[in-house]
Amino acid sequence: MALAVPGSAALSSAARAADADAAVNGGFESGLSPWTCTAGTTVTSPVHSGSSALRATPEGSDNAQCSQTVSVRPNSQYTLAGWVRGSYVYLGASGTGTTDVSTWTQSATDWQKLATTFTTGANTTKVTIYTHGWYGTGAYYADDISLTGPGGGTTQPPSVPTGLRTGTVTATSVALSWTLVSGATGYAVYRDGTKVQSVSGTSATVSGLNPSTAYAFQVTATNDAGESARSATVTAITPARSDGGGSAELPAHALVGYLHASFANGSGYTRMADVPDSWDVIDLAFGEPTSVTSGDIRFNRCPVSECPNVESDADFKAAIKAKQAAGKKVLISIGGQNGQVQLTTTAARDAFVSSVSKIIDTYGLDGLDIDFEGHSLSLNTGDTDFKNPTTPVIVNLISALKTLKAKYGTEFVLTMAPETFFVQNGYQFYGSGKWGGQDPRCGAYLPVIHALRDDLTLLHVQDYNSGPIMGLDNQYHSMGGADFHIAMTDMLLTGFPVAGDAGNVFPPLRPDQVAIGMPASVNAGNGYVAPAEVTKTLDCLTKKTNCGSYPTHGTWPALRGLMTWSVNWDRFAGWEFQRTFDSYFG
Repeated sequence: MALAVPGSAALSSAARAADADAAVNGGFESGLSPWTCTAGTTVTSPVHSGSSALRATPEGSDNAQCSQTVSVRPNSQYTLAGWVRGSYVYLGASGTGTTDVSTWTQSATDWQKLATTFTTGANTTKVTIYTHGWYGTGAYYADDISLTGPGGGTTQPPSVPTGLRTGTVTATSVALSWTLVSGATGYAVYRDGTKVQSVSGTSATVSGLNPSTAYAFQVTATNDAGESARSATVTAITPARSDGGGSAELPAHALVGYLHASFANGSGYTRMADVPDSWDVIDLAFGEPTSVTSGDIRFNRCPVSECPNVESDADFKAAIKAKQAAGKKVLISIGGQNGQVQLTTTAARDAFVSSVSKIIDTYGLDGLDIDFEGHSLSLNTGDTDFKNPTTPVIVNLISALKTLKAKYGTEFVLTMAPETFFVQNGYQFYGSGKWGGQDPRCGAYLPVIHALRDDLTLLHVQDYNSGPIMGLDNQYHSMGGADFHIAMTDMLLTGFPVAGDAGNVFPPLRPDQVAIGMPASVNAGNGYVAPAEVTKTLDCLTKKTNCGSYPTHGTWPALRGLMTWSVNWDRFAGWEFQRTFDSYFG
């Protein structure tokens, strides 16, 4: 029987003779490249042919998709085929320009062939092919995936870009632009010989730089046939910092701790005056909203009925002044586990600025810590670019923090304490994802951090109360040892592609902007590590010694220090965490 396919009459015998397999490494003989997989690996058994196949395991909200984007010709017919094993395994193509297609099997105990066809649209030159499983159904296997049809793309890499020049240069970023290259579909930006960005246009801004530092930049042009040679080099020297971000007069290595100021628990109440001098930044926990969406933040000190040894307001304020006179920073921390804050409207944004300002002014504080947890931050469907967020709760928070920074000036201290789910988990997942179905909170702190990176004093991610997180080695890392802290911190200092997109990289933070968040004791939270593991973590990141199995991407002796939950729990445990910090940094 002849199968009638729309548009097939337009395919000449010459075109059919030129059909080729557009999929690259469809047999997974060369590992996963160029496939992008959320949870996949290659195995040597079982295989359909050759020596390797794909094995991927859906977990939680991840369906373990593997995909690659291939070049195709417009108005052309293609056949997508592959061999799979497992339950609810899918094979499909998106971005066809006509009707996207997929096929699946409910259960394949042995290798089963899946196949489907499609015709590309009039302007379609690229299509994404993919395979994935289904949530909670166990591992699936795929092998010998092919996309047969007219070959797409070009046969020669583009020419070398010209006209590379610098634009705006700040203490931490350099803007670049260059001349359009005919036949190029993208460009790669190199800093000091290392590729740092991939962009589709003729401009880019390289962030995460150090002040008063010289950098050399080059750019290449790319297309389906490859990459051009590098352009001529341009250099730029970043100026000294003048915007007040960064150290904010912190010591080279700082100890940060949260002080239970509005509540009591099993650790007991600690007076401000009784906090030892080792603590360089003291975060008052917590300022909380009058309602989730009001933006109206209140700081209520612990009542005598709950904290019998609480000091008076006058003594509390005097102790803050004494800490500041000794060079310490005292901040109000907003949020916490129970303080959900969603700035859904501009009215809530303005109330946030006004109420937080009142707290800072009342107690004479040095700045603000953002500890938004739970459902405070999430991304709306379709908000997929962390550099240009559109979700109101994200946009309004960024605006509010920039307003506070501008109001209080260069000495204002701004810190953030997100959970790993909202930051490092963005390496795998961002928001609800391109196809939906993911937790919209995944990576939701990334646009806030990125927008404020030039104003941010410290980022201390909570490396505790966390599930397993994939590191830059594409392995999952779990709490309980130095390896987890090393992997999580390396991601912040190296930068990472968001949701696996090499063209959308979250730039690294400066080491002086990063502290490592750990629980002070076994009572303080899940993920406690003994002093020896804390020392191993610091050795590996600042000296590249005493490292475990995780391969770091640099050495950062300027790493700012450590953060802990909390001062109170550390006092309860005999000041173990403080003593570990003091013995390491002196």
